This record gives sequence, C-alpha cells and structure tokens, in this order.
Amino acid sequence: MLLIAALAAGWAQAASPKHDMAAMWAARHAVARPLAVAAAFDGAGRLWVARVESGQLKVAHSNDGGRQFTWPVAVNAVPETIAAEGESRPQIAVAADGTVHVLWNVALAKPYTGYVRYSRSTDGGRSFAEPATVNDDRREISHRFPVLLAEGKRVSIAWLDARERQAALDLGERFAGASLYAAESGDGGASFGANRRVAAHSCECCRLAVAWRGGQPMVFWRQVFDGNARDFALADLSEQERFVRASDDDWRIDGCPHHGGALAADERGNLHMAWFTQGQARKGLFYRRHDGRVFSAPHKFGNDEAQAGHPSVIATGRTITVAWLEFDGRANRVWAMQSRDGGRHWAKPRSLASSEGAVDYPILLARQGRPWLIWHAEREGLRTMALAK
Repeated sequence: MLLIAALAAGWAQAASPKHDMAAMWAARHAVARPLAVAAAFDGAGRLWVARVESGQLKVAHSNDGGRQFTWPVAVNAVPETIAAEGESRPQIAVAADGTVHVLWNVALAKPYTGYVRYSRSTDGGRSFAEPATVNDDRREISHRFPVLLAEGKRVSIAWLDARERQAALDLGERFAGASLYAAESGDGGASFGANRRVAAHSCECCRLAVAWRGGQPMVFWRQVFDGNARDFALADLSEQERFVRASDDDWRIDGCPHHGGALAADERGNLHMAWFTQGQARKGLFYRRHDGRVFSAPHKFGNDEAQAGHPSVIATGRTITVAWLEFDGRANRVWAMQSRDGGRHWAKPRSLASSEGAVDYPILLARQGRPWLIWHAEREGLRTMALAK
C-alpha cells in the first residue's frame, strides 16, 4: 500500500476567485486567505506550515503530524500584498539548530512586479526578525517566484528577476524571458551577500525547484533556449552562468507556461526531477534521474486527458515518490507513484485524495526517512498523509 495513514487539520482558508486577465493581478492579491501554503519538517519531526492571512505571513507548527497546530505567529507586523497562489508561494525551511527561515514575495502596485522578502526566527518560532528585502535592485519590476534552502548556517535563496530584461527594454531591445538570481548567507540568515545572476533568459513565471546535493544548492528551472524552446535546466546555485539542459522536449511557446518542475536529491547524490511539457518531442508529465554525469531517459506518467500536472518529488533512501494533480471533470485528485530502486522502476500509480473544491498543489516532504504528502484544499483544509517508506 502506498498510503499508510491520513490526517486532517482544519487550518483551512478560502480560494482565490477567478478573474479575467485585466483584473487578475489586483484581485489575486486582495484575497484575505489565499490557498497556497509552505510546509517543512524539522529534525525532530515537527511539521511547520506558513500561510497568508489578511496580508500577514503566519507560521505554526504541529507536534503530531498535523492533527493540531500551535497558535499562528505573524512574521510581518505590517500587512503586505503577499503573493500566495499556484506558482508563486511562500517558502519555509528549518535548520538543524532550530532556526526557522521564511521567504515570500510582495506584490507591488504595477502588474507582475514584486520584491523578495525574508525573515527568520531564532527562538523556535515564537517571534520573527524584521523582514528584509533580498533583491538589491529596488525598481518596480519583477523580482518574483523565490525559493529557499537552509542547511546549517548556510541559507541559499533564488528567484526570477527582470533587471536585465528591463535594461534591454529601456534600450528598445528584446530580451527573452527573465533571469535567475541568487543570494547566499553564511551566518544563518543574519546577512546576505550581493545578488548574483546564475543564468540569463529564464522563463518568466514558472516556479523554481531546489534541493541540497552533498552540500551543493541545486536549482531546476525552465530556461529559454534557442528557438524560444522553454525546456528545463539544472545548475549549482553557488556557480554563475554554468548550467546543463535537463530536458529536450522542444516546447516552443511565446510566453510562460506557468508550470514549474520539481527536484529532490537522494543520499547517494542522485537528483530526481519531474516536470510538465507540451513540446514537439514529448507531451505530458515526465520523470528523470541525474547521477552527476548523465541523465536517465524520461519516464512518462499521469493521465493527459485528466490534465495531469504540477508534480512534486521526494527521495527517502532508495524510495522515490512522485505526486501530482489530476482533474476528472468533477474533483481534483492527488495521484502518486513510488520507485523502490532509486527511480529505475515504478509501481502502479494510486489515487491518494480528492476534493471537489479549489485546491493547492501537492507537497511532498520527508519526515524521519518516510515520505509525507501535504495537501491544502478549500473544503477539507490541510491534509497530511504518511506514505509507505
């Protein structure tokens, strides 16, 4: 059995309403309780969740896997227009020393613009430091879709940044996509170094995926390649302008698909990737493995007719778990599949949960060597499910 236990918590919130493109930006960020959440387990097995309520990012933790949560603590005292939906969502990570790191995106007045904001708690989540803006370019342009990694005293942050794109536009020139930027802290988030460009010509609005591989902060993102092919790339965040192409789907689209990928690293240093494509070479959801030298062949999964998408992946020992969303015409469903041999062979997919209301993307986490699914639904609230090892 893939699913071994299921818990539900009532820390629920309303979903974002649907709007036409002209009103979408303002309407999205006016929602008091958007649906997207961030989640992480700490070394003691406590579940930490961050979500947005009325412009404040609030953090709580659970000692029992999600049955009950502590009273939420507000990170930002002054409410902000925090982006918390779909591809753009808060981030949370807990270091081995107990420091709670949180990251989010503040939406500015101009459509599709924003700042990257960071804070931390050094007292077990009882209070948080004054939020800091990570992007050192302070123009009203896009600095969005941030992601976070924390290990020991090292904190790595990456995001999509439009500063080169804006410079090109100011000169009347064309610039494909945006840029991938990063900033790092070596003192547990007390300070960050200068912003660094990791790669130019990233896709503009696809979420990033990050994972530690043997102390290396790895990032997986959709890049704009020659011919406007929007396929995936892989890089070490500590390096600059050095990346490898991770998918060769040849998805040529004049715009962002709004469909990022997923990344996990196992204890042997292998990377596991999952992504969606509508390319010339292949279509649908795919998984592949990278051992540091070569990529495995893409493995297709999911039901295309049920709009399979938005995958998540986690590695727990030799077990690799992939989860994704499908819609059967009535309900959203989370499906999952597992490999017991590091991603070489896969068991038959299973449906884990469903909801007929609005839902967030599925989140896979590791808790003391076991994979867990975290899923937030409008009707059912936050669900936590322990999966088979």
